[in-house]
Amino acid sequence: MTTLDGARVEVVRSYLLSAAEEMRATLIRTSFNPVIYEVHDFGLSIYDADLRLVAEATGLTFFLGANDYSLAKGVAYVGRENLHPGDVVLLNYPYWNAAHTYDATLFAPVFRPDPADADGDGELVGFLCVRAHWMDLGAKDPGYVLDSTDMHQEGLIFPGTKVVSRGEPVREIHELIRFNSRMPDAVLGDLHAQIAALRTGERRLLEIVEKFGRPTVAAAVDHIIADGEARTRAALAALPQGTWSAEDWLDDDGITDDPVKMRVTVTIADGRFTVDFAGSAPATRGPINMPFGATEAICKVILKSLTSPDEPSNAGTVAPLEVRAEPGTLFHAVYPQPTFTLWTGIVAVELILKALAQGMPERLPASSGGDVPGFMMVGADPGTGRIFAVSNNDLVGWGATADHDGMEAATHVSGSTGRGTPIEVMEARTGMFFERVEIRVDSGGAGRFRGGCGLRRDIRFVSSGEFLSVIKKTRSAPWALAGGLSPEPNQVVVFAGTGREARVSTCRTGVVAGDRVSLLTAGGGGHGDPGLRDPEAVRRDVAEGYVSAEAARDIYGVDVDG
Repeated sequence: MTTLDGARVEVVRSYLLSAAEEMRATLIRTSFNPVIYEVHDFGLSIYDADLRLVAEATGLTFFLGANDYSLAKGVAYVGRENLHPGDVVLLNYPYWNAAHTYDATLFAPVFRPDPADADGDGELVGFLCVRAHWMDLGAKDPGYVLDSTDMHQEGLIFPGTKVVSRGEPVREIHELIRFNSRMPDAVLGDLHAQIAALRTGERRLLEIVEKFGRPTVAAAVDHIIADGEARTRAALAALPQGTWSAEDWLDDDGITDDPVKMRVTVTIADGRFTVDFAGSAPATRGPINMPFGATEAICKVILKSLTSPDEPSNAGTVAPLEVRAEPGTLFHAVYPQPTFTLWTGIVAVELILKALAQGMPERLPASSGGDVPGFMMVGADPGTGRIFAVSNNDLVGWGATADHDGMEAATHVSGSTGRGTPIEVMEARTGMFFERVEIRVDSGGAGRFRGGCGLRRDIRFVSSGEFLSVIKKTRSAPWALAGGLSPEPNQVVVFAGTGREARVSTCRTGVVAGDRVSLLTAGGGGHGDPGLRDPEAVRRDVAEGYVSAEAARDIYGVDVDG
């Protein structure tokens, strides 16, 4: 065994984290798709030869947690004996990939050359994984699929297919992708950007092994993972122990208008964090079902945020997690159940927090907007005739906590460092013109500490196409805590200001030049009795445009002069 001091372990860990961040920078610099280089809809991870997570780059939290699941499935399918230096494998089979078909996962083995073994592959020292959202892979509809009823309507499937073999691109697979995409240049561009990120990680990982030596790196990784698990278990022991349950409802499944029940029971006891989705709806006919790996990923997000939010992730930080969901139910989709519209996972983050808040209301925030109000325009460029599809996950107000207000108009709490698509990008690349983007007055739930405000966005279309709204919580309000008030739910209004005006949730709407859509995103829930709010804070809210004078008077009991 190699014995290391703490300083050397931290140096190795920093090198590994730096390698992951270099992979991230490569992906952002070389990708073609705004959802990757602007929104940061990706996840990049580094693993040891035993498929244990050792480092990851900043990215979408759901993706980072899902990479663990997909890599294990992909390696099992391909077989270790069939992986060689220079290989890159593509996986998007949703039940193994822990995501829908357009979240393409690429992974690569990393081999250390052995001069004494001229005919062999060398020593396997690790794996690299990069997942990113592609915009089209031949699904039945362009953009997002909102009403699929089985997996085969959701695009071309790769269960674990080499796109690069021993360093050489597999032309037949690249051409298969090209001829099955409505946007082949962007999709192949993003494929090569992901490959470039893997090559960057491969160079850096081999440099680390050469610099410190294989035994030192292996010993450091063992220590990093053991430390991660010890920290998580210690943090769990310090939390309230018990079992708590919560329920919530999704608007629909994309096929019928019937609401869909979600239920969760969370237990913290005996050094374990158990999340059980028993009581949730059976798998639905529409595409809101969660692959089990995706369900595991959202639970990893909650566990990590509770126990070690400021520490890098590794295999040890999620070791105490146990997730239960029966196959064939909403949170454990099986073939061929559709999975494309995975907003279920976003709402489920709030659901788990709602359960936990019963045992630790002073520690957790109220609901943050309840959901991610996603939207997209799909159409053809009038000048070139090329199809475009550009999306945005809009901003919501965050829930208040026991000691501060919620953040105004921010990425949903499930989104980590994900960002909104800049208006300049959306206007330049689609037929949308944004007439108004502003904070919504009185949209945050009132309380001793109020929820953050949501956003109003008014869109006028300057060319024809389809407007897609992707949201699953417009009928029920985000929840509040400790006597706070709930805000109004999210709203999507199509054909605003005309006789065709209608409120919708997840919907594909044909539009022509001159049509308008308004999106009103929800604020966060309030925390505590509004009557206990500091009057000076209320006056400041009015002055800054977050609360109206009428609400100050009627809800908070504060008269605002002038």
